[in-house]
Amino acid sequence: MNTNNWMRKFWWKAMAIVLMLFTIVMGMLATVPTLPILNETIRNLYYHVPMWFGMTLLLLIGMIYSIRFLRSGKMDHDILAAAFTKAGVLFGICGITTGMVWAQFTWGVFWNNDPKENAAAVGLLLYFAYFVLRNSIDDLDKRARVSAVANIIFYFIFIPVIFIVPRLTDSLHPGNGGNPGFNAYDLDSNMRMVFYPAIIGWTLLGAWIATLIARVEILNREFHFSLNNFSRE
Repeated sequence: MNTNNWMRKFWWKAMAIVLMLFTIVMGMLATVPTLPILNETIRNLYYHVPMWFGMTLLLLIGMIYSIRFLRSGKMDHDILAAAFTKAGVLFGICGITTGMVWAQFTWGVFWNNDPKENAAAVGLLLYFAYFVLRNSIDDLDKRARVSAVANIIFYFIFIPVIFIVPRLTDSLHPGNGGNPGFNAYDLDSNMRMVFYPAIIGWTLLGAWIATLIARVEILNREFHFSLNNFSRE
């Protein structure tokens, strides 16, 4: 194997591993501000928030691949669109879960019917509907086209639902309903040194997961295609 080709192909995966190890270790050991109520739970900022950044980017990439499929008709683009969307939804679920744990420590309940929480739940339900719609169509070409259109529409609904609507109402969530975001009052230089690499690390990890999902789907389709050809013979 050519070493240069291998490095060009896998450098981002190596970076994902390094950044995730850095995030986990420094997230536990680095100095954080001493704040009332939040206390040590502020370390969740390195996990909960970057997961949501990663989710948004992964869903965006999935939407872009849906556009590319509608333009090219290549089934690989459809597979990648679904794979990146699955990875984005996975990060969304993890983001809600870590947010619920954080809410229990800071607000006293796992779910407070906060506008941001409800908006996140509604946004994920949109993508659950996307997968239900996708899996309800047997014809591969029709499934790809219908789900591509749905993926594009849902993304442009999802972004206002989770980022704009909560800002228009009262919310306990930082950065919404008049509450300042973390960057405004407690994200000090020590936390930034971990927070920004964490965003990159989580996003690269999500992209890695998406490529694995896509590879499994491609192998699965090739297997069924070969099996159908064999049965006809």
